[in-house]
Amino acid sequence: MKKKIAVIGSGFSGLSAAAYAAKAGNEVHVFEKHDQPGGRARQFTTDNGYVFDMGPSWYWMPDIIENFFADFGYKSSDFYKLVSLNPQFEMIFSDAKIAVPENYEELKQTVEHIETGAAAQLERFMESAKYKYKVGMQEFVNKPCYNWLEFASPKIAISVLKLDLLTNFRRYVSKYFKSPKLQALMEFPVIFLGASPKNIPALYSLMNYGGYVLGTHYPMGGFYSLVSAMKKVAENQSVHFHFNHSIEKIHVENNRVVSIETNGKILEFDSIIASSDYHHTESLLDAEYKNYDENYWKNRTFAPSSLIFYLGIKGRIPNLTHHTLFFENDLDVHIDCIYSGKKWPEKPLFYACCPSKTDAATAPENCENLFLLMPIATGINDEESIREHYLKEMLYRIEKHTGVSNLYDKIDYKKSYCVSEFIEDYNAYGGNAYGLANTLNQTAVLKPKIRNKKVNNLFYTGQLTVPGPGVPPAIISGKIVAKEVNKLKI
Repeated sequence: MKKKIAVIGSGFSGLSAAAYAAKAGNEVHVFEKHDQPGGRARQFTTDNGYVFDMGPSWYWMPDIIENFFADFGYKSSDFYKLVSLNPQFEMIFSDAKIAVPENYEELKQTVEHIETGAAAQLERFMESAKYKYKVGMQEFVNKPCYNWLEFASPKIAISVLKLDLLTNFRRYVSKYFKSPKLQALMEFPVIFLGASPKNIPALYSLMNYGGYVLGTHYPMGGFYSLVSAMKKVAENQSVHFHFNHSIEKIHVENNRVVSIETNGKILEFDSIIASSDYHHTESLLDAEYKNYDENYWKNRTFAPSSLIFYLGIKGRIPNLTHHTLFFENDLDVHIDCIYSGKKWPEKPLFYACCPSKTDAATAPENCENLFLLMPIATGINDEESIREHYLKEMLYRIEKHTGVSNLYDKIDYKKSYCVSEFIEDYNAYGGNAYGLANTLNQTAVLKPKIRNKKVNNLFYTGQLTVPGPGVPPAIISGKIVAKEVNKLKI
């Protein structure tokens, strides 16, 4: 039976859920507090000609994204041009750098130069990672995760040992590589999962395959091109979008959502899909209808927040690639500041994205578009003076790497974004940037549930529930929830 469904938020999970729910014949309305879709993947343009993606910048697992479009009879190329980056990225150490080539065979040669025998080890590592990717992304991540019985299939049972669920990622990587640089190269992708490699299951070597082997890409026009494309797909399924609409209250009667309150109006719906921050969504309910209390959230391990700078730079910056990771300092010391000390790091690691190297439209002529991101603890003081200190630190290290001087004086545009903005713009718990960390005790069934236990027509999607943080998982999350809503009897 056709349902009238409200989707709260238009991030990747919300766009995905809306499109799939509408495809099943439902009337779907998306409510977004901002004036454009995308959530953390919004985009803004400055008066002097810079175009900044606000969040995601790593286009990995292109097959998962392609699957979304295929489900509606499209290809990504119907909406944007996808460019394969070469090098995929550079990783800068105190005494060397590693450029990760586009071609996998060249990558094997690269690692062999660093450690004798590493090419053969990389082949073994990626063979196992490919298996995890195929099983993990086809079997594991598509479950609603109500209970462990969902995983009681012969294929998954046979795969359990090969998936290395009980081995931590750091120990797993060290079995293959002895070079600290290669270990850092292999560990880097799981930082996106929001925890130390010591606390992430080795299952997530699947990300190495999804990135290094399948390649790192860039959609021309910026990551927002994917947002625009998904919105167009949803609109083609007759989804209605309502921008500048904050949700003030979710009304429940007889253990069913009956309406939402937005911009002072009460609108009735048969079902709600919340892709907004999970904790915030529950704050819109009366206390007796919440899935989890405050104690629950206080005891979760959250992924980091981030200090971000959007910079327009006058002049070109030679010797800087599209993606550059500055790993001159110790990863574990930085991670301890995030999870143990809850303080600003003294010797930080950070990431620089310079999309103008690939896409001239993101900056005025003879200028660069520079996005800087440093992972930090949630809930810490992020006053302007602290932000400025770290900006100068990051620019100094870029100068040292590229040979360019006085970058600070060449700033043509500057905007910072940190804990406070994540809270203000996204109601993000503690100002987190990536949701819950994918630790073993926060994986699959152990994540917050996609369905409210007390309100049977309220569902949750996005980075705080299954399958977890990241753009491809968010898209999958929306599809999972739409299927569950479609099963609902009204």
